[in-house]
Amino acid sequence: MLGAMMKLYNYFRSSSSYRVRIALELKQLSYAYVPVHLVRGEQLQPPYAELSPDRLLPLLEVQTDAGVERFSQSLAILEYLDETHPAPPLLPPNAAGRAQVRALAQTIACEIHPVNNLRVLKYLVGELKADEAAKLAWYRHWVREGLEAFERQLAQRPVGRFCHGDTPTLADCCLVPQIFNAQRFDCDLGDLPRTMAAYEAAAQLDAFQRAHPSRCPDAQS
Repeated sequence: MLGAMMKLYNYFRSSSSYRVRIALELKQLSYAYVPVHLVRGEQLQPPYAELSPDRLLPLLEVQTDAGVERFSQSLAILEYLDETHPAPPLLPPNAAGRAQVRALAQTIACEIHPVNNLRVLKYLVGELKADEAAKLAWYRHWVREGLEAFERQLAQRPVGRFCHGDTPTLADCCLVPQIFNAQRFDCDLGDLPRTMAAYEAAAQLDAFQRAHPSRCPDAQS
């Protein structure tokens, strides 16, 4: 990977893009930021649609002496970055710890996020004729249910500063963007002490702040 150049195709409010930006900042990896406007549907149009088979964000493009590789799906990108740039690690050194961290990350990335991402909300409104109140009720229900499961997982483990121990992991890379979105949609975040403590600890780190949507070149109010 020595000498590799990276481009990250992403959107400032995309939580899956936000996860990858956090990891890149934690590992102090430089990359070119390429904005793709989700709300305008740029992910469905050339030239981006020709690069990404699933026409989703993010997409990491890595150019090395051997050629160009492109990677989609944020969790796959996070693990790729961790394998190719292992310091600081995003996963614990032992198998049990890695499984626990992956479970936390997947609770967000596979249980909460898929039913609440932009294309699902657009379908609810456009095809199923849900009004704004129904859309918000849908969003808040699934966020709350998922975060309660996340909290129960944390409650079974020793207390640490972050989701797993005293260093940020894959789980924190997923948690912070999810809480950011939950706050935007005015979700109930009460009675989640371990979850919110981990969020607050991670959000104070410089790497997480540099990855924040408000710091992105395409940020909008």
